Amino acid sequence: MSKEKQLNVLLIDDEPERVKALTEALNLLGHNVVCHLPNTTDLNKHVEENLPDIVIIDMDSPNRDTLESMATMSRNNPRPIVFFAEKQNDHKTMSDAINAGVSAYIADGLQPERVTAIIDTAIAHFDAHSSLKAELDNAKNQLADRKFIEKAKGMLMKHQGCDEDQAYQTLRKIAMDRHQTLPVVARNVIEALKGLSGPGK
Repeated sequence: MSKEKQLNVLLIDDEPERVKALTEALNLLGHNVVCHLPNTTDLNKHVEENLPDIVIIDMDSPNRDTLESMATMSRNNPRPIVFFAEKQNDHKTMSDAINAGVSAYIADGLQPERVTAIIDTAIAHFDAHSSLKAELDNAKNQLADRKFIEKAKGMLMKHQGCDEDQAYQTLRKIAMDRHQTLPVVARNVIEALKGLSGPGK
């Protein structure tokens, strides 16, 4: 066995024989099933309690409750999810599962010999998605920060009768003096000048 990272797995399956086969396959690979559930009820709570590295679900197909449970977990405690569908599902079902947070959707059921490749793929997809989301969130935050800085500059220019560069230098000086970031100072300046303007202005 290659010295890959050992994973703690939360396994969801209501068929004892499949659970046994998959647990054995995972154990042989050095992974550890920390929790086994028959369905996705309270999935987010179980993830919080057991802190798995990955969630593996093996069932006929994802129903509405399963999709909602996966979406809730993906929002609150995101983890890679591998979904083994024992029945062939239509494109919409697969798309709904992926939108709910599934990192790898396997339409032809569980085959223990493919587990390693599938887990690796799921983790890679999850990491890439998480990285993309972090970049998007960062870009949104930077845009919001810029808007606050521009607004603070505009209010300072109006309040102090200075030009844009002087307003910016004022913000920078406050930031340096207080050891704060420019966006934080900008928000504080906006609130302070709003208060000086009086209500309704």
